[in-house]
Order: sequence, then structure tokens, then C-alpha cells
Amino acid sequence: MRKKIHSYLGFAKRSGNLVSGYNACIRSMSRRKIKLLVLAGDLSENSLSKMTKEAEKWKVPYRVFSCIDEISWMTGQTGVGILGITEKNFSNIIAKEIDESRSSEGEVFQ
Repeated sequence: MRKKIHSYLGFAKRSGNLVSGYNACIRSMSRRKIKLLVLAGDLSENSLSKMTKEAEKWKVPYRVFSCIDEISWMTGQTGVGILGITEKNFSNIIAKEIDESRSSEGEVFQ
């Protein structure tokens, strides 16, 4: 499952449909461009709380997935734990894959 998510995130980045970082994602959410927010599970409690509140404020679906190191590796960036997907089809597929990987690994949904 993680291999599929890795591929989809890579496709989203190469096609210009990936926004990364705290400020860029908040700005894009306020402009209603982000269709899915992906947050690393090991973000600080403060960052995680702020981003989930912003996502709820702008009615953007979000998923908590993996860790900063793995998300950074998947996107080819360093120190990235907050990603925004701006294309609807990518966001639907990535959300579905994250949900399936969490259910197959027995993780609790947040």
C-alpha cells in the first residue's frame, strides 16, 4: 500500500499538484485550492492541532499518515510533514489508499 501512496505523491509533485509546508498549505487552503491535506503523524502537537483546525475551518479533508522522514522521502524533499494535494482525482486516490493502508495495518482512524 505504501508503495502506491509513494507513487501517487510522486505523480502529484511532478504534475504540480502538491503544496508542501505550513504557510503554503494555509495560504492554499484559504484560496480553496487544496483538496486533501496530508499530515505526518510525528508533527508537533501544536502544528498538528493548528493544521487540523485550519482544515476544518476551510472544510478540507485531512489524513494523518506516516512520519516526517517517510513523507520527505516519498516527495524527494527534506523535513516535510505537511502536504496539500490540489487536484481532486489525486486527492481521492491518495485518501482512499491511506484509509486502506490504515485499516489493513489495524491503525485507529483519527
